[in-house]
Amino acid sequence: MYSLSIKLEADKMLRKLQSKNKKQLKIIEKKINEIRENPNHEYKFLRNPLQNLNRVHINKHFVLIFKIDHQNQNIDIYFYGHHDEVYKWRPN
Repeated sequence: MYSLSIKLEADKMLRKLQSKNKKQLKIIEKKINEIRENPNHEYKFLRNPLQNLNRVHINKHFVLIFKIDHQNQNIDIYFYGHHDEVYKWRPN
């Protein structure tokens, strides 16, 4: 199983969900564990300028942006949000 690191921006959003929507948080945790257990799955890549990052939809309207580093066996979680917001997001 790959290791996991959550970037600051994603961590803030997940902490907010912890108090507001625990059901959604459980769904995200399940999806993250699925990614960690099967990192070789063909997760879709984003388009330019975020072409090095992957995405996965959660509950139709939300998207989790992440990067899989196969060499170091690590998964970085960058951002989570509504699909209207996610594609406007840029990493710091």
